[in-house]
Amino acid sequence: MTSFAIMWFRRDLRLSDNPALLEAARHKRVLPIWIDDDAEAADLAPGAATRVWRHHALAALNASMKGKLNFRRGPAKAVFDELTARFDVEAVYWNRCYEPWRIVRDKEIKAFLKNRGVKAQSFNGSLLFEPWTVRKQDGAHYKVFTPFYRKGCLAAVPPRIPLPAPEGMNWLKDQKALDLRMPGHLPERPWCAGIMEHWRAGEAGARERLARFCETGLGDYKDGRDYPARMNVSRLSPYLQSGELSPNQAWHAIRNAASDKNADHFCRELGWREFSYSLLFQHPDLHRRNLQTKFDAFPWREPDENLVAWQKGMTGIPMVDAGMRELWQTGYMHNRVRMIVGSFLVKNLMIHWRHGEKWFRDTLVDADLASNSANWQWIAGCGADAAPYFRIFNPVAQGQKFDPGGCYVRQFVPEIASLPDKFLFCPWEASNHILEEADIALGKTYPMPVVDLKKSRNAALAAFQSLKSRLGGQDQPQSARTDGELA
Repeated sequence: MTSFAIMWFRRDLRLSDNPALLEAARHKRVLPIWIDDDAEAADLAPGAATRVWRHHALAALNASMKGKLNFRRGPAKAVFDELTARFDVEAVYWNRCYEPWRIVRDKEIKAFLKNRGVKAQSFNGSLLFEPWTVRKQDGAHYKVFTPFYRKGCLAAVPPRIPLPAPEGMNWLKDQKALDLRMPGHLPERPWCAGIMEHWRAGEAGARERLARFCETGLGDYKDGRDYPARMNVSRLSPYLQSGELSPNQAWHAIRNAASDKNADHFCRELGWREFSYSLLFQHPDLHRRNLQTKFDAFPWREPDENLVAWQKGMTGIPMVDAGMRELWQTGYMHNRVRMIVGSFLVKNLMIHWRHGEKWFRDTLVDADLASNSANWQWIAGCGADAAPYFRIFNPVAQGQKFDPGGCYVRQFVPEIASLPDKFLFCPWEASNHILEEADIALGKTYPMPVVDLKKSRNAALAAFQSLKSRLGGQDQPQSARTDGELA
């Protein structure tokens, strides 16, 4: 086999707007590979839902390449060692990833390849702006979102125009490549089998979802996105996470579709995603260490049966349970509901946010280390530009306000669907007569609340006040950030 270039696909499972692929296309022959290197990630390996989604996204990419995508497993450096020893490889191209372990590992691979006389070049295919480029005038990183977005992003060079897909590619197939259905590639979880019934993975699915959102959801996005029963959220986050859609494609599609407050707000959400990556770049341990170190002394409770009840959507708090069951059934959760269930875990149950981050990382199809970690720290009050700890979501009031007809709760908590709207979000307040008419036996057909909302709220506030008193801290200023869809 004569010389060729390697295109290393990672979190960029698409042919269009793929800068590394476009560069590889300059070569006459290209070997496209994808490496299952999860074992190298250790505790940061993708969760089960992400792996399920990735499997289908890879299958779609492989089909678009007429079966020429080459699958490998193992440490990436070992794979390149074997390929460059066996073939005359001219160059290796890839788009950068920003997980801490990948940054370290990729530098080693780039040095290894160059030492072998192989050109190694990486590109930005996942972000609007590289994390190290958005800084203050004095060179410091931003710690607050609004100036990061307005001064660091909007005032910078606009996001580049999406690139076309290369044409006339001469893809190569390595006979030693593995099959996508290799053993162990798909996780064994009881809930994994059905989640993809709600999605169409792949680049074509991403384009379809983006077009549908522009046509039917964007028009009332800014206000409608808070209502989980409405179709105003984009549901683009899984495609952004796996790279079937680039943020540049999303940005320009939205800007071309509208120039109003709805488009501005969506682009702001893309900005929050960028901010999360900036935080991860600055703090490689973002997923486990409080950015505000005073929370290191917070009296979190040990995880117990209440954590299990939360995970299974059996807390007895309908709005919380609806969100956790949506997650269990679809691999996704509405943006506002994510805040509600997160607040309930870290404040009403006073269980450390790391347990929530870990659960979301395993069960969300859009699980993204940067966004997931930053958003959990935001809701816990210990992150950058975070919501104050004393801001505690009331899941009853939130349900009554944002699911006024009860459509969302009735869909995911059908055992209480017969309750009148007045008691749908607080069935424990209904009389025995009303419960009997609705064929509900609290504690049997639907759980009693695992905690009293008012008492648990007061306990959380007391714990926070005690922390402040011990450390002599002051209240945090109210954050301008109110939510986060692209988690």
